[in-house]
Amino acid sequence: MKHQIEHKWFFHHSPAIVWSYLTDPELLSQWLMPNDFKLEIGHRFVFGAKPIRRFSFDGRIYCEVLDFEPLKMLKYSWRGGQGEKVSLDSVVTWTLEPKDGGTELTLLHTGFRGLKNYLPYLIMNKGWLKIAKRWSNKMQQSHDAA
Repeated sequence: MKHQIEHKWFFHHSPAIVWSYLTDPELLSQWLMPNDFKLEIGHRFVFGAKPIRRFSFDGRIYCEVLDFEPLKMLKYSWRGGQGEKVSLDSVVTWTLEPKDGGTELTLLHTGFRGLKNYLPYLIMNKGWLKIAKRWSNKMQQSHDAA
């Protein structure tokens, strides 16, 4: 059993602004999670979240930048679990497309395999929607302040 998460959003901001929120560690931490991200293929970084012990999640998401094309696409691995025991080994791909004076952003999160990843799939599918709303609010606040 394989599942994937796919969502599309439209932002009334240029691809350059949306890209900065995907790749600037400070901006990324405002809408997603604290991190040590660097836009460099092969760079390993960690997102920090609230641990959920009952789901064997220690609050750390181990990632590696796999590929990118500036202002167009960013792909990184997304691995989580409890300590050294990885229970989710997945890939997140962001695709940006200029459209109607703004940017269409597509999220594809793949790699939810088997029964053990079904609950994380359900939780993260809803979670990405909440996160995108927070992201949109952050960008709008920054744009209004400028």
